[in-house]
Amino acid sequence: MAECVNDSDAEGRISYGDHVVLKRGDVFKSVQVENKKKVIFEKQWFFLDNAVGQLYGTRFEIEAGGSLKLKITILFSPVTDSKEAGQDNRHIVDDGRSQKLSRDDIETLKEQGLKGQEIVQQLIDNSTTFKDKTEFAQEKYIKKKKKKYESDITILKPSTRLLAMMYHDREPGKICHLRYDTLAQILTLGNIHAGSKIIVFETCAGLVLGSVMERMGGYGSVIQMYPGGGPTRAGMESFGFPSHFHETLHEFPLCKVNALLAGTLDLSEKDETSGVSEEKNSEPQSMEVSVDPQEEMRRAERERLREQRAQEKKVKMEEKRKKLASAAALLEGRNADGLVIASRFHPCPVLMGLLKFVAPSRPFVVYCQYREPLIECYTKLREQGGAISLRLTDSWLRHYQVLPNRTHPVLLMSGGGGYLLSGTTVAADAAKARNQHKSEEPVAKRLKLEKISSSCDSSA
Repeated sequence: MAECVNDSDAEGRISYGDHVVLKRGDVFKSVQVENKKKVIFEKQWFFLDNAVGQLYGTRFEIEAGGSLKLKITILFSPVTDSKEAGQDNRHIVDDGRSQKLSRDDIETLKEQGLKGQEIVQQLIDNSTTFKDKTEFAQEKYIKKKKKKYESDITILKPSTRLLAMMYHDREPGKICHLRYDTLAQILTLGNIHAGSKIIVFETCAGLVLGSVMERMGGYGSVIQMYPGGGPTRAGMESFGFPSHFHETLHEFPLCKVNALLAGTLDLSEKDETSGVSEEKNSEPQSMEVSVDPQEEMRRAERERLREQRAQEKKVKMEEKRKKLASAAALLEGRNADGLVIASRFHPCPVLMGLLKFVAPSRPFVVYCQYREPLIECYTKLREQGGAISLRLTDSWLRHYQVLPNRTHPVLLMSGGGGYLLSGTTVAADAAKARNQHKSEEPVAKRLKLEKISSSCDSSA
């Protein structure tokens, strides 16, 4: 049966410089289309030049020499015309002697130019137990051999769904074991939409950041809070966003949040190393002696390269200061429309600090692989106030095989998709009033106590 391709994965045409997602079976890989660049995927190498100009979602066959050829998919094309099938598999013994073709024979067939489907047919014809298998076992056998010998790939347009599945299957540790269904809940609970101002703090290789930017569609503002020396955006760059998407992205270091809240953030700080280099350059040169002209030229070239690097560094520092100033201006308003946290760090101090930049009646969502840190966040928010509708949830996902007469849950499944803490911010004054109202005694009880105390005074 032909493979079903999502319409969102098949929009537009492939061109040089695009980021694409390669698919073979259930395996994905993100690459960039470059001229005559060798791509290695599932132990095969090929070039993507022949894919340029084709539609996304097109299926290709890898030929000798690494070139790609368009493959025409035939609906409901059986590999074998044999209709013979056994009643059950109880008498079949897997002793390794049922296949007449050896590995050398299969390699010889490949050298003769036989394609994957033809090799699968040869394997079926030379199997002594294929006709004794049940119809379901035969279909499973054909599917397994197709996956091994057919060299087909599908080129898809990057999306949140594809990249989340790719990272979760290949490198789950890089995204804090964030599952794709949990990521979908983060985008929903955070109310991510175009035109909003969202604060994102994540250590998931930029996957959550890219998902937020894709949902916003290039409209609004995204402020990425990052730890360390700089932000990580490998996952975001795999989306291949156009330039106007990057204009909505701002960055701010997490280590300067307290200074911004206290109003002591210094945006005019200078690079310390530049002053040291200037001092070195200003040192007087003593005891000059005559040198070789070639040595003098090499020294002049080194000086020129040093000045060029210093100038480039100065320009980068100025750009960094401008980005810091623009992000600080967005945060100083304390009117963000949402907060998303998905990090390997403990979320409690980060959440308490960043919630101060979120406007009242706005959603926030925190992801953590473990439950205990979010319980601490939940307790802290209940004690401190400033948030309502707090919910701590976990997601459970199970795949089902849906085939005629054999629909059942897949035996192997993900054990857990992490935990989410979500809620809505409220104004600080309203939170204090609500807490004071809770601590006060009810009006009826207070009147009754006053009446009892007055009667005791009169009797005395």
